[in-house]
Amino acid sequence: MESQRSILIIGLLLVSFLLWIEYQEANAPQAIIPAEQTEQARSETEQSNETGFVPQADNDSLISPVNTDTSNKQRLINVTTDTLHLVIDTLGGDVISADLIKYPVTQGGDDAFQVFSNKAATLYIAQSGLIGKQGVDLSTGRANYNVPRETYVLSEGEEQIVVPLSTVTKEGIIVTKNFVFTRGSHAVEVSYTINNTTNSPAHVQQYAQLKQSLVEREGGSMFMPTYRGAAYGTLEDNYEKYKFPEFEDEKLNLATQGGWVAMLEHYFVSTWIAPKTGTNTLYSTISNNAAIIGYKGESLSIPAGETTTVSSTLYVGPKDQDTLAGLAKGLDLTVDYGILWWLSQPLFAMLKWIYDLVGNWGVAIIFITIIVKGAMYWLTKKQYESMAKMRALAPKLQQLKDRYGDDKQKMSKGMMDLYKKEKVNPMGGCFPMLLQMPIFMALYWVLLESVELRHADFALWITDLSIPDPWFVLPILTAASMFLLQRLQPMTIQDPMQQKIFKYMPVGMGVFFIFFPAGLVLYWLISNVITLVQAKIIYASMEKRGLKTK
Repeated sequence: MESQRSILIIGLLLVSFLLWIEYQEANAPQAIIPAEQTEQARSETEQSNETGFVPQADNDSLISPVNTDTSNKQRLINVTTDTLHLVIDTLGGDVISADLIKYPVTQGGDDAFQVFSNKAATLYIAQSGLIGKQGVDLSTGRANYNVPRETYVLSEGEEQIVVPLSTVTKEGIIVTKNFVFTRGSHAVEVSYTINNTTNSPAHVQQYAQLKQSLVEREGGSMFMPTYRGAAYGTLEDNYEKYKFPEFEDEKLNLATQGGWVAMLEHYFVSTWIAPKTGTNTLYSTISNNAAIIGYKGESLSIPAGETTTVSSTLYVGPKDQDTLAGLAKGLDLTVDYGILWWLSQPLFAMLKWIYDLVGNWGVAIIFITIIVKGAMYWLTKKQYESMAKMRALAPKLQQLKDRYGDDKQKMSKGMMDLYKKEKVNPMGGCFPMLLQMPIFMALYWVLLESVELRHADFALWITDLSIPDPWFVLPILTAASMFLLQRLQPMTIQDPMQQKIFKYMPVGMGVFFIFFPAGLVLYWLISNVITLVQAKIIYASMEKRGLKTK
């Protein structure tokens, strides 16, 4: 019995430790540039904005100088829809600012969450363009577009607005870069119409990239840090996480059909989605203290006198799994549930289905916990029955110990014979718990990573399930429920150290839960309460059958 109890204690501590380590690894800030280098980084970043990194065309001989007239330099275009407020720079047609209108920074506030920013120390922008002999973007300069007006607003009743940027290359090729915004969407179609008015073929390649400063940012905390990193998807690998340190050590250079590249935060993502047809090359680099990840399309040959259109999709918004799955294969995996994603996704689908019925995420968490615990009742029953049988054998085990003393071989044989005679599996109480762990961990990541719980109201003082309980009520109740569970399982441990660990575990876990989102603690509390009820039912049933439970 003591060894079984020890295994249970160690198992619980190990699971808690692994959850903490995995959370820290998945969400810890990737601080690459020390704070003391911020001023230097700002200077270099401002310089990089003047020219910027642009990938080389496949055939270097195709590259030739372009018109880099800057008379229209940095004429900013403001675009407002029902979901986005974007600022586009006519120099390169870069998206240099993006606010998510429906996702305020503070709950109920009007301070929209900002994804993109062109501030030097927190640079994070989306760039795109054309390269090649007749391309308008080169490493020596960016295209300088003209635009009819500087403000675009999606009016009531409108479903789409188009923001056209245009320029003419020195050869006389007319390029129109269109940004197409759709009501209710965070996805923006970016297309290029290339009108070859010359007497010879034009050769161009489309590219798109995300650029983010590596200067350490403020925000987050020890227990709830803000994640910064990248990811990409190819035809062969639907989702690959790509941390900033890997940009320098392992530069990306992958050819794939379709594909996408992304920059990730806790609840939000920006991504360029390449055309699904043709072969694209995914790349990454570090330039002027900024991480860059992008894709480059195939080289296009446009016959003289003809017009060709190429396009890609920019998404900047929440990690909404249904939306992301519809945009590109594997993009929904940016909602990073870890190695148990295959289990977390159906659990999230169930949670969302329940929410659609009850209209409250806190109530949905309670119901899904009831469903999961109910489905695993037979495992809980086996666990408690096994533990009760082991307690009943405690006097006989003590007799064996008194009889054989320090003779471990005879003691071991006597115990095995006793287990066989009484039909008791000494590990029967551990296996059910081990089988339940993947489900608990999967649900843990669902509640931690799902943007739907951000600013989600529950009841009374719990107005945001994604932040810790401000009054610590849930952590205290959870610790109390763990204490009551202990009372149902009389302590038979003889080792003083193990006794102390087991005795004070509820207190330690209560302190631990103070720093975790209220939604997670609510789930754990309800799980404990259900376990208490199930234990009472199981023990009552066992006593009716004449089995000793205490």
